[in-house]
Amino acid sequence: MHLSKDWAFPYDASPTTSTMVFLVRKGNPKGIKDWDDLTKPGVQVIVVNPKTGGNGRYVYLGAWGSVREKGGTDAQAAEFVGKLYKNVPVLGKGGRDATGIFLQRNIGDVLVTFESEVISIEREFGAGRVTSVYPSVSITAENPVAIVERTVAKKGTGELAKAYLDYLYSEEGQEIAAKHALRPRSEAVLKKHADIFKPIRQFTVAKYFGSLSEAQKVHFNDGGQFDKLYTVK
Repeated sequence: MHLSKDWAFPYDASPTTSTMVFLVRKGNPKGIKDWDDLTKPGVQVIVVNPKTGGNGRYVYLGAWGSVREKGGTDAQAAEFVGKLYKNVPVLGKGGRDATGIFLQRNIGDVLVTFESEVISIEREFGAGRVTSVYPSVSITAENPVAIVERTVAKKGTGELAKAYLDYLYSEEGQEIAAKHALRPRSEAVLKKHADIFKPIRQFTVAKYFGSLSEAQKVHFNDGGQFDKLYTVK
């Protein structure tokens, strides 16, 4: 598959982002405030299996990077992430499954998932059942777009495809993204919805892992770092 190099889009071709935040039970009975709290004895953490879902991969990379952001080494990050997964009673297959485990099956003290999912849950269930918690730092989850050259050449839809992707960056497009709980890149639109998107210090995948495909090889492929630190219960 050839992606077009002729049409470069801003912000690494990601018109929107999300980040990983925490959802806790009403009133936050376990007092969860930051990543470190997820490794405390008696705290049950619900996450997606990073081998089966992108949501889970971002949780893992977010936890690992949180140690690096505080000046920790990769060895310390590996130890920390290992402790975190010891507190995971059951791995979700995907984002919806993890949400179901937490809300329908009522398992766990904290769900770590995309901010967009947390906002949707709060809208759906009201603030009565759950509370969102923003850690001190988290990872930027980019939502990239691309034009597939072969497809647009075959169909003659290059300009149309570009117009659509340009629209995603427009003020109107960014407003629609915000409405659907995705972080807009536009500072003006982001500021307008500051009540929804709380400020949070973020780091990119590139900062500590090179790229998602490099992280996949090192951490999530069979025999990788995740397999070394997590034993299926």
